[in-house]
Amino acid sequence: MAISGGTIPGGTTPAALTPVRTSTESERDDEFQEHEKILSPDFLSVAQITELLAVDVDGVQRKLETFLNFKNIKTCLKEAILLDYYVSGFLWARGMDFSIIQYSQFMTLLDMLLHNLKTLHMSLEDSLKWLGEVMAEIGPSHLPKNEKWNIFDIKQANAIIDYLKISLFQHYKLYEFLFFSTREEIVIGTEQMIEVIKPSGGLYPNPLEEGISFDIYSTFIKPPPTLDTEMKGLDQEEGPKESQPEASTSDTDPLAGFTIEDIKSVLGQVTDDVLIGIQTEINEKLQIQEEAFNARIEKLKKA
Repeated sequence: MAISGGTIPGGTTPAALTPVRTSTESERDDEFQEHEKILSPDFLSVAQITELLAVDVDGVQRKLETFLNFKNIKTCLKEAILLDYYVSGFLWARGMDFSIIQYSQFMTLLDMLLHNLKTLHMSLEDSLKWLGEVMAEIGPSHLPKNEKWNIFDIKQANAIIDYLKISLFQHYKLYEFLFFSTREEIVIGTEQMIEVIKPSGGLYPNPLEEGISFDIYSTFIKPPPTLDTEMKGLDQEEGPKESQPEASTSDTDPLAGFTIEDIKSVLGQVTDDVLIGIQTEINEKLQIQEEAFNARIEKLKKA
């Protein structure tokens, strides 16, 4: 303590007593403030963690979706991946049987690792160094002055590091791609314009019968039959019935009145006529070729 004096009429007397901070107290306060900055502010409040501990796996996913304000979880791949990252981390921490403070610090650690990657473009090597510094502050320490700040023991700290190795650090390139690579939007829906059938008698012609099924055509498009068309249909149905006797008479064999000898003689005459005509034609062609060869021979003799 330091004493500061003040002058008054009649003499000098102590006026006030002001406390002076020693160097040891100043170092402790600075160290405490620096520790408070680590993993601060909390990613989840105590009330939110309590709500998450009271629900099942599906409830954890729904509540974290609400806490993180994810609106397009079913269509946005980025939101789905981040939600899976936090849900998986919280469920793993539930299996470790952490306390409320440990839940808060672990979830904040997960969030800060993604924050460093997204905003600071921190590489994998830098993230590992940062994790080592943080675990040195909130993890086990051999120094007596840091015992009150040790949130995790040695076993829990090693388990956290092992979990981060198989979750975030193993897929670090994929998370970098998630934050820094542009992706094409995939069209999952499209609009189609369908032109309905216009009523008959309008400005447009009737559709072709081949383009639609017969049931639809006969039910909705084909005009109703009139009296004249019905009579014609009846006449067409009766017509084939009347022509059946004629067809039956025409089914008789035309060669029934001839014998085999008569057929052979007729076929022989036809064959002889055809062969005579062919033979005459061949003889004429041979005669023409013979005259042409003779003419060539005579020219060769004269030459």
